[in-house]
Amino acid sequence: MALRWFCTRSLLHESFDYSMIDRIPGRQTDRKTLLGELNWIFTAVTDTIAWNVLPHDLFRRLFRQDLLVASLFRNFLLAERIMRSANCSPMSYPVLPPTHQHHMWDAWDMAAEICISQLPTLVDDPNAEFQPSPFFTEQLTAFEVWLDHGSERKKPPEQLPIVLQVLLSQLHRFRALVLLGRFLDMGPWAVDLALSVGIFPYVLKLLQTTTPELQQILVFIWTKILALDKSCQVDLVKDGGHTYFIRFLDSIDAYPEQRAMAAFVLAVIVDGHRRGQETCIEAGLIHVCLKHLQCSSPNDAQTEPLFLQWICLCLGKLWEDFSEAQLIGLQADAPAIISPLLLEPQPEVRAAAVFALGTALDVGSDTSRDGQGEEDDDDEKVKAEAGIVKNLLNVVSDGSPLVRAEVAVALSRFAFGHNKHLKSVAAAYWKPQSSSVLTSLPSFAVKGSSSGYTTPTHYMPHGSIVPSPIAPLLRVGHDSQPVSRDGRVSSSSPLATPGIMHGSPLSDDSSQHSDYGALNDCVTNGVLSYSRRKPLDNALYSQCVLAMFNLAKDPSPRVESLGRRVLAIIGIEQVVAKSFKPAGVSIRPGEPSTSASASLAGLARSSSWFELTGGAHLPLAFRTPPVSPPRPSYMTGMRRVCSLEFRPHLMSSPDSGLADPLLASPGPSGVSDRSFLPQSMIYNWSCGHFSKPLLTAMDDTEDVIARREEREKLALDHIVKCQHSSLSKMQNQIASWDTKFETGTKTALLQPFSPVVIASDENERIRVWNYEEATLLNSFNNHDYPDKGVSKLCLVNEFEENLLLVASNDGNIRIWKDYSSKGQQKLVTAFASIQGHRPGVRSVNAVVDWQQQSGYLFSSGEISSIMAWDLDKEQLVSTIPLASDSSISALAVSQVHGGQFAAGFVDGYVRLYDIRTPEMVVSATRPHTQRVERVVGIGFQPGLEPAKIVSASQAGNIQFLDMRCAKDKYLTIDAHRGSLTALAVHRHAPIIASGSAKQLIKVFNLEGDPLGTIRYYPTFMAQKIGSVSCLTFHPYQVLLAAGAADACVSIYADEILPPR
Repeated sequence: MALRWFCTRSLLHESFDYSMIDRIPGRQTDRKTLLGELNWIFTAVTDTIAWNVLPHDLFRRLFRQDLLVASLFRNFLLAERIMRSANCSPMSYPVLPPTHQHHMWDAWDMAAEICISQLPTLVDDPNAEFQPSPFFTEQLTAFEVWLDHGSERKKPPEQLPIVLQVLLSQLHRFRALVLLGRFLDMGPWAVDLALSVGIFPYVLKLLQTTTPELQQILVFIWTKILALDKSCQVDLVKDGGHTYFIRFLDSIDAYPEQRAMAAFVLAVIVDGHRRGQETCIEAGLIHVCLKHLQCSSPNDAQTEPLFLQWICLCLGKLWEDFSEAQLIGLQADAPAIISPLLLEPQPEVRAAAVFALGTALDVGSDTSRDGQGEEDDDDEKVKAEAGIVKNLLNVVSDGSPLVRAEVAVALSRFAFGHNKHLKSVAAAYWKPQSSSVLTSLPSFAVKGSSSGYTTPTHYMPHGSIVPSPIAPLLRVGHDSQPVSRDGRVSSSSPLATPGIMHGSPLSDDSSQHSDYGALNDCVTNGVLSYSRRKPLDNALYSQCVLAMFNLAKDPSPRVESLGRRVLAIIGIEQVVAKSFKPAGVSIRPGEPSTSASASLAGLARSSSWFELTGGAHLPLAFRTPPVSPPRPSYMTGMRRVCSLEFRPHLMSSPDSGLADPLLASPGPSGVSDRSFLPQSMIYNWSCGHFSKPLLTAMDDTEDVIARREEREKLALDHIVKCQHSSLSKMQNQIASWDTKFETGTKTALLQPFSPVVIASDENERIRVWNYEEATLLNSFNNHDYPDKGVSKLCLVNEFEENLLLVASNDGNIRIWKDYSSKGQQKLVTAFASIQGHRPGVRSVNAVVDWQQQSGYLFSSGEISSIMAWDLDKEQLVSTIPLASDSSISALAVSQVHGGQFAAGFVDGYVRLYDIRTPEMVVSATRPHTQRVERVVGIGFQPGLEPAKIVSASQAGNIQFLDMRCAKDKYLTIDAHRGSLTALAVHRHAPIIASGSAKQLIKVFNLEGDPLGTIRYYPTFMAQKIGSVSCLTFHPYQVLLAAGAADACVSIYADEILPPR
């Protein structure tokens, strides 16, 4: 009918014999014949018109749910066109909008004319070859043009239903799939559109093809579909689609990124879907995954991190809550194969490995262990679980909150399965006996016990008293692990109970003062005999309890919240949480009050591995002068954690002390239901990677590159000025700021490219001030229990949107972004850079410095080693043992030579280290010999010489050292008599400054000549002015910021040079 009506209106009507229409050769179902081609084009055109005109749900109902209904309405669209031309109005139910003038009818007319023009030849000569219509090729080209210029904000591509029809043709299938993949990659909205057209049955059927060139694009398309709609898993399993992806995963021809997509598809198939788990196990997926993990050695640079990550996540989902699969995994030695991945440089891979190990733990109830026949299996399972837990304890102090959160979730599964044993061990810590050090921990108490210790009255074995109970969330955490020399937890070393607060596992005598024996006695005296589940080694239970305390005191609010939930499972909950904040004041104005237990629903599409690594390691083009070599941007990976929206987290209520009210339920009922187990985030979070564009590299925008280049040029200009500046005096005060800190200014920092100074105090309050406009930009608390004080402020990625690194005195590092916008600050990441400290020492007194070139953060203090952290990997890369018993009191990194840093010691020694050398220590000297005084300040002299150092002691003398020379020092300045409190060395200009407790600052050049003295004068209130507490130079200008104990920060410039 369509052809008859068309012929009467076309240019062919004069020369065309209408009777030929009834003799069109071919079959409607054979698309290689004329009749089949015309029928196919007609279907594509009517589908396209309907999809573009009708609402999508109506289109699905009329054109996709029933073949007969679809055929009926296709014919209705044609009837409307023909009848409207005769001034008739056809009606339908439901009523459809008019379609008779849609421009796709023109495309039909043209295609019909091309086909019919061949009809006389084909009728006369049955052997003549039919030339296919260019209709589909042209429509695919139109779709490709849309892909080049279209976007979510523009009108959807009207050719989408035609692309779907083209999938039926082998001739155009590959091109159509590639274009479809490009379209789906534009975002979830594109996947949604494609599903509304009815793509699903087409790509499901294509999984039955064995054409090798289609495999990669099909895996990509399914990745995109499942990233949006997990419910497709049921149909995939029903049609046996999972075997296609298992074969692809096992093929060696595909790239690792593509096999990672296959692993993702399989992970979605088995996610919470028992039938999917069973069919994939029958198909041998566990062994395929483990085989690929074994093939990829940790040092193999070719191994794609995304592939490792998704193999682990796939395994974790495969045996999650499925004991048969767990057993197969344990028998295949899966924990031993997965555990090396806990040392991988990428936090995502480590977190995925923790997830896989954690889900391999059986959460099953105690009563399920009655069968005698399972005795042998049981022994094996218990041994395997012990191995898994030991591996988890190795990463409980990982530098990435992502990894530690997964450890907390995994330990909660272990706590659920071994609840009674862990409860007994935990209860032993609170057994009221005078010899127990643990009663002096005020912040937690055993659930159901009548006595919750809230006042620290007991003394530690080494004579050190627990800090005051004002903020009872004491850092049980990172001092409690037996830490081996390489910084990982040693599961074999005996548990040192003093380590809970002050005993350092690195000190030799810490293990001898221990309640460990008493603890073991109470655990083994028949207390645990009622449990059917076989107990593991008691030492392991004890280490687990301490690890749980670690996590409950974590500097990251998210991990801290999870750690408390784990403690709640073993019957310990927080009794009271007082903080430093004044009574009745819960939130300061302008500060976020988001709780750490807030919904994490937005994680699925948050950040991605691709985004984190794409361009992350490109060094900045920092060319001349050679004083400042190229500096890569580090912590780009921090975007990963930004997505978690970490905020300074506040308790739900002052009384409960629990982040989650669910945990406040009394007694053992809190652990009777699996729903109390905290949920893992890594899987949903990792899925977000595949929702983002994968085919287009996410490079820095032009604006970002332009700003970076502008800042580099500005820095170079300023460096040249600094190097050639002839300094006279530094007494020109250009700004003064009353920070209103109650305890005085502790540290200060000048921003390199904006007139901003950042300061903090003993209570870890951070304030950001614009000194040109004299306005306060932002003020926030570093965390909620700020009794430690800030040790150091550093900027990470100076040339970009820099991050503020805040190091507390206890060694905890927190990194903030958007910190200069009022109330907008976000905690990017947090970790404890110091684990364990010397026995008998009350506080760690951490000294920390950050080196941009190497991406290393060095930290030490009252401990017997220096810890080097790679912030890009978020991993402890080296633990450098100290040669002497003396601890480090000052630390400075070289801004020129990556990996090199200098340390000043309490006994007056100065040592130069280079992390690139095997022995680490380059040289050592003891310049401060007049009186044995601690080194209070140290810094590298400006310039390229690697070993020239300035060191200042508390006695007041400043020594200029060349660490390469045999003689100790070549210049000494007696700057202050017995009262030196601060030292600053300019990064590029030949100038140093020292501060005194006697309210004065002295400035010198590198020859030791005094350039001036800055005295503090009494203010109009005539109050006593405190000592100089901190000094810092601007990195690229001759500006000096000085903070004092009276909460005043002053900024000084050279009298000759303008401040900016």
